[in-house]
Amino acid sequence: MATVHHDVHLLVVDDDPRIRQMLTRYFEDEGYTVSSAPDGAEMRVRLRQQSFDAILLDLVLPGGVDGLDLAREIRAQSDVPIMMLTGRDDVVDRIVGLEVGADDYIAKPFHLREVHARLKSILRRRPALPRNVETASEETIGFEDWKLNISRRQLVDPEGKEVELTTGEFDMLTIFVRHAGRVLTRDVLMDLTRGRSLEAFDRTIDAQIVRLRRKIETDPKKPQFIKAVRGVGYVFTARLD
Repeated sequence: MATVHHDVHLLVVDDDPRIRQMLTRYFEDEGYTVSSAPDGAEMRVRLRQQSFDAILLDLVLPGGVDGLDLAREIRAQSDVPIMMLTGRDDVVDRIVGLEVGADDYIAKPFHLREVHARLKSILRRRPALPRNVETASEETIGFEDWKLNISRRQLVDPEGKEVELTTGEFDMLTIFVRHAGRVLTRDVLMDLTRGRSLEAFDRTIDAQIVRLRRKIETDPKKPQFIKAVRGVGYVFTARLD
């Protein structure tokens, strides 16, 4: 029997009607609400009409705007989880996809159960919690006047403004603040943030850290919080409040 996910609404963006139909049927059978779009233009219409909990986005799309462009466009407006789907199993594409803010990347042909497993992993890392709800178990970690609310998955800068983070960026920052002052190798970061089962590799870690630095460092080229340890990994050197 399928697990019911009444509150989870997915958007599938793929120009292949067979792929759209396959994913729609599978996830509806699993209890999700699913909408679909064949291209970027229809995707924009859907996004204007309603909000989604995750987007499954094809890399190669018609109309001169590919999935990477659309992922960049989505990420400029929202932190909704994005899973890239592609027929190209190219390391460079994966790196670029993660750099523009995708949360995961899976090559076609794929197994539907694997897509589902990865989606559930992304959604677990982004628990739905209204931001105006206070909970007794809320956990907040401060560093250098920044506030990282673990429970709400919210980062607030020293001026009190919320900084939007992707799933991967939030998970990475959480690992760093929990292990402040400790040198973490790329292997450790891969295991703690994405897991070996997601085909993580060294350069995805570097890509996530580059993006994270752009959001929390005064000068990303001369980072003061996340510092590289040559030949080993990274260390979070910010003072915890």
